[in-house]
Amino acid sequence: MRQAVNVLDPLDIAEAWLKEGRRVAIATVIETWGSAPRPVGSHLVIDSEGNFQGSVSGGCVEGAVITEAADVIASGTSRVLDFGVADETAWRVGLSCGGRIRVLVERVNG
Repeated sequence: MRQAVNVLDPLDIAEAWLKEGRRVAIATVIETWGSAPRPVGSHLVIDSEGNFQGSVSGGCVEGAVITEAADVIASGTSRVLDFGVADETAWRVGLSCGGRIRVLVERVNG
């Protein structure tokens, strides 16, 4: 019997993608300050082809996180990314909500 996958849960998606042989990274919000778009524990799963599911910021920094995830998948070295209104990168990628977020990006080995 085939197990159903909850398409709304990025962790279930990551597991399914690993079973399909994809190379996968998970981005997780590990810290927030002030007005943050997503709470701590929010996930974004990314494969080596740039497909993704979930959200770490409601859309405002996903592009930058996906780009970093490609490097993490290739190197196997985790990274912590910081985005916030005091950071030029955050304005460039759209995090102008007044808060800051810290995101851990790590490769998932199946």
